[in-house]
Amino acid sequence: MQARSALFDLYGDYLRARGSRAPVAALVRLLAPLDIAAPAVRTAVSRMVRQGWLHPLRLASGPGYLLTPKAARRLDDAASRVYRTGRGGWDGRFDMILLHDPPLARRDAARLSYLGYGPLSDQVWVAARASDELEATLAEAGAGYERFSASHTSGSDLVRRAWDLGQIGRSYQEFMESLQPVVKAVTARSSDEEAYAARFQLVHAWRSFLFQDPQLPSSLLPPGWPGVRAAGFFDKHASRLRPAADRYVERCLQSATRGARMGFSDT
Repeated sequence: MQARSALFDLYGDYLRARGSRAPVAALVRLLAPLDIAAPAVRTAVSRMVRQGWLHPLRLASGPGYLLTPKAARRLDDAASRVYRTGRGGWDGRFDMILLHDPPLARRDAARLSYLGYGPLSDQVWVAARASDELEATLAEAGAGYERFSASHTSGSDLVRRAWDLGQIGRSYQEFMESLQPVVKAVTARSSDEEAYAARFQLVHAWRSFLFQDPQLPSSLLPPGWPGVRAAGFFDKHASRLRPAADRYVERCLQSATRGARMGFSDT
């Protein structure tokens, strides 16, 4: 787990609901159970500041960092997809993108995938739902395009061309198999820190599907779609481990505050 992606998970899953800010000392403490060392945390924080995701500020507990509005929007959108909230039904139409320029760079193509678009070719991308971020994403990539909405008489055929559902389904199966021993190891006798570390790994792995699975309407998915069972597995254990994980986060935040008042710091 890289420090930068772990910080996105930390802010999105725990700190967004706690004012979207935290002292550096707390960030170091909260990533330590994931075997991420303090120098890596500080390097990742500096990089995120340069990229416009974090803003430095002075807290009562010492130097800290606040999510920028751009980061807050991105994390709120990610949370709605991770926990599958706020998404309505499908109107039967696809959002089609025709690029005017040469194929997108790998980073820009990955960004389109994150927004739920799949490639029919180097020039044509499709999504079951239009993304509000598409225009800004393609503008940042410097890509000219045409965009139109269209129904398709054989939506399932279109889906098979744009996404490898077999591979995505296998990834869901591997997710459950690899995370099963991690979450099952946390029992009533486990510490809050152990529950927090296990839940962090669970959410981190689940969040990776935002780059793989376009979260298609059920009518476009094959029978027995593994993503349904994987979502149930995730929801069950994310909820079970949440109280202990929250207690650990609160303790780390309070400890950082007390340490700053006494003149100690992890930075």
